[in-house]
Amino acid sequence: MEDFGSTSTIERIKPGVVLKQPLDFKTKGLADKVNRCFSVEPLILRKLGHHPRIVKYFGQQDRGLLLSQASHGNLQTYIDENDSFIDLHQRMIWCRQLTEAIMHIHSHGVIHFDLRPRNILVHETKPGSRDLLLCDFGGATCDEMVQSIPALDIFGLGSLFYTILMGHWPYRSSPGPPETIDEKITYEMEVSKCFSQGEFPDVTKLVGGSVIMGCWTKQYATAEEVLYALDREMQITVLV
Repeated sequence: MEDFGSTSTIERIKPGVVLKQPLDFKTKGLADKVNRCFSVEPLILRKLGHHPRIVKYFGQQDRGLLLSQASHGNLQTYIDENDSFIDLHQRMIWCRQLTEAIMHIHSHGVIHFDLRPRNILVHETKPGSRDLLLCDFGGATCDEMVQSIPALDIFGLGSLFYTILMGHWPYRSSPGPPETIDEKITYEMEVSKCFSQGEFPDVTKLVGGSVIMGCWTKQYATAEEVLYALDREMQITVLV
């Protein structure tokens, strides 16, 4: 059984290992995009090395990438299927783990640029755990390529935190992302317009809401500052 992404297929080739292979497109623009993604991603993964919050990279096979398999798929699907069973403590742990991942990649001069639930894996690293791994670095950049802008990932963290804590994307009442291309374009235009005008979902009564708003309004210059704010929020939550 193969799982299909926008530019690739994912196939399990042996226990714990999957092969991510590029799709072939006849349209030059799409073909160039795929080639770029599969040229960049192994460079980024080698640069990042091993880290508990990053998908493991085992090398290349032909044009494909050998990666560690996540026991529970991607975060989007996991939330869609289990939202009512995920407690607040687990959600806050996930927010922290994602921040750790961003801290690590930024410390290596890497900017992900595409932080969304489908690019995050859920894995049982020890019995009963549900830990997050950042993946899909095909759209990432590093300091050797362009001027890095960590603020883009920090803003993305805010939207990820919102999705994790609320169970749905900002300005969407239903679970999951937009399904069709037209829905995606409409959604992105509407959200971009709201965010650019400084209009954000109300998070004042949400645990972690102040951290989300801080990410959206550029209150944090680094992922380390986000982590500090999260830890403080988690301490307050425990006390309450």
